[in-house]
Amino acid sequence: MARLVFSGILDRLPNLKVLAHHMGAMVPFFEGRVGPGWDQLGKRTSDEDLTLVLKRLKRRPLDYFKDFYADTAVFGSRSATVCGLEFYGADKVVFASHSPFDPEKGPGYIRSTIEVLNSIEMEDEVREKICFRNAQDLLGIE
Repeated sequence: MARLVFSGILDRLPNLKVLAHHMGAMVPFFEGRVGPGWDQLGKRTSDEDLTLVLKRLKRRPLDYFKDFYADTAVFGSRSATVCGLEFYGADKVVFASHSPFDPEKGPGYIRSTIEVLNSIEMEDEVREKICFRNAQDLLGIE
């Protein structure tokens, strides 16, 4: 994700939509590092002027990271799901599973992901977005 952000490709292809697996990994959890931390890129290096990387970007690095879509495939972790939903917003999260790589060799992670989503208080329309409508929009499926 960082390579995409700092490469400038997201400025050159503003309509590009990227789905990050596992709720964007550590990005939501490290929002402070991704935000204020990377706003300081190059300020503490002496061998290379990395401030030029930031100058080439049209927006803050954090803003680009919030443009990614993220999936719910976090092995049934409620805290990761809540953190990711808060970071990306319900419009950027799509339901996903680890099938066919589920170590339980069945619907275990699908079931636990559904249980996690059902345990989070949200409007029915929001739940529908996460469960299928966002994926439909992202993939252009009616």
